[in-house]
Amino acid sequence: MRMPHALLLCALAFAQLCFAPAHAAERRLVIIDQDAIDCPNLQPILMLLQDPTVEVLGITTVSGDGWAPEETAATLRMLELVGRTDVPVAQGAIYPLVNTQARNKLRESAYSPMPYKGAWMESWPSYNTINRRKTHGPDEIPPMAEGMPTTRPDPRSAAQFMIDMTRKYPGKVTILAMGPLTNLALAQRLDDGFAARVQELISEGGVLLPPEIDQHLDEFELQAAYAPRMSINHFWDPEASRIVFTAPWRELTLVTNDASHGNVADAPLLAKVTAGTRPVPRYLAMIAQPGYPLWDETAVAVWRDPSLITRQTRLAMDVDLMPGASYGALLTWAAGKGPHLGERDVRVVLGVDKARVKALFVDLLNR
Repeated sequence: MRMPHALLLCALAFAQLCFAPAHAAERRLVIIDQDAIDCPNLQPILMLLQDPTVEVLGITTVSGDGWAPEETAATLRMLELVGRTDVPVAQGAIYPLVNTQARNKLRESAYSPMPYKGAWMESWPSYNTINRRKTHGPDEIPPMAEGMPTTRPDPRSAAQFMIDMTRKYPGKVTILAMGPLTNLALAQRLDDGFAARVQELISEGGVLLPPEIDQHLDEFELQAAYAPRMSINHFWDPEASRIVFTAPWRELTLVTNDASHGNVADAPLLAKVTAGTRPVPRYLAMIAQPGYPLWDETAVAVWRDPSLITRQTRLAMDVDLMPGASYGALLTWAAGKGPHLGERDVRVVLGVDKARVKALFVDLLNR
């Protein structure tokens, strides 16, 4: 007996639905909140843009390593050069909620200079070996070697963009915060349901296992060794960090700099991702420079594949808002043992399989 034609078509359609690749229908949604002004900061964004299992809903910028207007321009230009102008870029906070450069200078005058303070750097120390952009004011966008962008950012603020996306996709959006937390704090204050709609917040920064202070320290380890809980992603805007660490996220993960310690994008590694002829390798060959630790790349890798984690714990976490040398430093307690003033239990990533992180870095950037 032959199956009726219409029934046969229905059966075939059902079979195709059942056996279709899962990734075709279930791309993971992510917003990248970042303070990228040059290639090392843009590399983790490119990893996500290259990942076929991920849909980048948008990129938001926040001052930290640089000023948000320059970061926005650099991000737009990167997207132009790699052919991804479909991804919106929303500029976020230029200044912290309360902290200022003047306040930071007063703290330094009382408690000694800070080795690194991002956009507030007025000159680079003699031990610096990295090709840094010249310091400048918050509204200045110096000419970029890769050219200036012709595309425009999304008209919404970063905070409003994140609110809108989490309302559109409640419970399905991960936010990867790889800079200071000002945009997230603003979004939470504008919409007190914002944090609860986010599937997971993954933040990067902080050192809980500092390097030995009697050993040789490279230029990136000085602050971590002598003031280990002081991370620019937290002390740039301590009040924003407090708001974020006390917001009702479904899951909050902090990928510390401990996890990426010693894992550096050296010349041999970069050679593997700049040898190709596709747009991303060509872009990286134009502006990449060796010597930076794989900080944010590790956060991206951990989110994409949690099996890379080799050491983690859970801690109640907050930041110090008292004026003084520790203003903006991380505060931690055993999980559930904090002062119960709104602080969250945070999944804290302390170690990863560094070889696999590098392998993922090379794989994604070569696609």
